Amino acid sequence: MLKPLLIGNVRLETPVILAPMAGVTDLAYRLICKEMGCGLVVTEMISAKGLYYKDVKTKDLLRTVPEESPAAIQIFGSDEKVMAWAADRLNEMPHDILDINMGCPTPKIVKNGDGSALMLEPKKAGKIIRAVVEASEKPVTVKIRKGWDDASTNAIEMARIAEENGASAVAVHGRTREAFYSGEADWDIIGQVKKAVQIPVIGNGDLFKAEDVEKMIRQTSCDGVMIARGAQGNPWLFQDILQLGQGVTPQGKPEWREVFRVLQKHLRLAVAFKGEYIAVKEMRKHAAWYTKGFKGSAAIRQKINTMESSEEVIKTLEDYLR
Repeated sequence: MLKPLLIGNVRLETPVILAPMAGVTDLAYRLICKEMGCGLVVTEMISAKGLYYKDVKTKDLLRTVPEESPAAIQIFGSDEKVMAWAADRLNEMPHDILDINMGCPTPKIVKNGDGSALMLEPKKAGKIIRAVVEASEKPVTVKIRKGWDDASTNAIEMARIAEENGASAVAVHGRTREAFYSGEADWDIIGQVKKAVQIPVIGNGDLFKAEDVEKMIRQTSCDGVMIARGAQGNPWLFQDILQLGQGVTPQGKPEWREVFRVLQKHLRLAVAFKGEYIAVKEMRKHAAWYTKGFKGSAAIRQKINTMESSEEVIKTLEDYLR
């Protein structure tokens, strides 16, 4: 099922990618997913303008470490010159791939003409891709959606434009911007894009278990997959995908003791990278995802949501083990 994937000059031994998710795929969680067998991790979405204007928070999002390689940095923006400047600036960073976001559906991104708003302006999107490719020393990939809405499904056109302007791969989310994350992802459009271009096509949308990945690859012939919400609180999904690819029955999410071990490691990494206050606050949503489905977990989540100390969080989780 799984074959190595070549993106430009970067070889992914496992073509399974952790999607960029704001507030989720920070350095701590990327390291956890890499440990579980993820083939490529991607940073949270980074504003090219934020880089240009030296925003402190934007700079923090850029941090990568050798242990997560291969890794990609994802940038967004709609100003061709600023995007090219950012690509050039990022050449000095140790990442392996530079990704352009043309699929984010959130209003605050779209209202500025960024993210999936560029699906409405294919020619402009092409100029941005070309400018970034010419400025970047790293392979450039592009993430798109099925289209803006059902009346303007243009993923095939956008993928061809990406290819024509030098992109090394394209990731396709099978929903329109209008759909956000509702309804079912249209995997057929991923298969149509695969037939339309020569560069690698990465499928994205509704991949929550290893069997979903197998089904998507079989149905679309895509070259790789990108996991987003399916990985929230379940980094073991990457391990399951590898197992299924090797003909082994996936184990699924483990029992509580192992979940606790990984959650604790995640928290300690977050504290080391971000400091106690921010790490504990951000860990609340991760703890909710990790503990989902376990008996009595609702009460644990309520307690953790009031805590400000990592040791306090860990003690609460330890008590649950008894």
